[in-house]
Amino acid sequence: MTNDDRPPRPAPAAPAAVRLERLTKTFDGGVRAVDGVDLEVGEGEFFALLGPSGSGKTTVLRMIAGFEAPTSGRVLLGGTDVTRLPSFDRDVNTVFQDYALFPHMTVAQNVGYGLMVRRVPRAERARRVRAALAGVRLEGFEPRRPSQLSGGQRQRVALARALVNRPKVLLLDEPLGALDLKLRHDVQLELKQLQREVGITFVLVTHDQEEALTMSDRLAVVNAGRIEQVGSPAEVYERPATAFVAGFVGTSNLLDGPVAEQVVGEAGPFSIRPEKIRLTRPDDPVTPDELSTTGRVADVLYAGGHTRFLIDLEAGGRLTAVRQNAEDGAAAVLRHSGTDVVLAWQRRHMVRVAE
Repeated sequence: MTNDDRPPRPAPAAPAAVRLERLTKTFDGGVRAVDGVDLEVGEGEFFALLGPSGSGKTTVLRMIAGFEAPTSGRVLLGGTDVTRLPSFDRDVNTVFQDYALFPHMTVAQNVGYGLMVRRVPRAERARRVRAALAGVRLEGFEPRRPSQLSGGQRQRVALARALVNRPKVLLLDEPLGALDLKLRHDVQLELKQLQREVGITFVLVTHDQEEALTMSDRLAVVNAGRIEQVGSPAEVYERPATAFVAGFVGTSNLLDGPVAEQVVGEAGPFSIRPEKIRLTRPDDPVTPDELSTTGRVADVLYAGGHTRFLIDLEAGGRLTAVRQNAEDGAAAVLRHSGTDVVLAWQRRHMVRVAE
């Protein structure tokens, strides 16, 4: 075979936009907020760090940004070790929950502030500010002050200010936490669409499970300074790796110990999502590929579009099942309280999890 006949070598894989290697942060008093985190975020990916308050997710974000120095480990951006670089020398920008807009400046001045500090010429600065505001659908808002904007508009100004510098990575620290529920849902969709349009790597920190599942391409579940699981939203939700992930990402039932042995035939622990459970009457048949158990409806929680049933099992313990209210109204579903039922679910929907 001649050189010309040889198949081309595959191109080397591009370095991750963000790579964390054994990242650790210990504060005074010996509190270990981050404990040996390894993580890769791909170029152009929308990635979420999801966890409860105090889990260490914000500390991870601050170390990526350069606001906190790691106790040990490394931070690499685009393959370059930036662990000891100050924040202003890193090609990242951060959007905070309170937006941190200057109240005495106009929208245009807020968005262009970083360009002015970098001595970008005025004409170029004005052009880039207009483009950044157009990108977040705020054309014509240049002369307004932050006090004249809604919460959602202020959030988009903060995004424009971060994006105008064209960072390689945009870090978002609970950016939607100050918005009401309806506006938060609207801005989630806008932010996801904006990320696709600009193609910049986004790393979002949030404690909101629905937000992480809705917006991210992949997510990491953080607990007690460690990453419990990394995967796509569907992978993490449908196949939780640990009991913590099962309970924190959405709602889950755990079957363990003697109850699991009686229902499943093994001690567990096992996770089963409430929406996977089918409620039937005691005389209804159960298919061979289903597991089942019996119980009594202890409480019924009507929530408009769906109803949550709390069932005390004859085997002990309690399971929650969810049913959509496609036909029944509140009066019909509330009558189920106190009735005996059979709970059945597909074996493939039950997942063994680590404790």
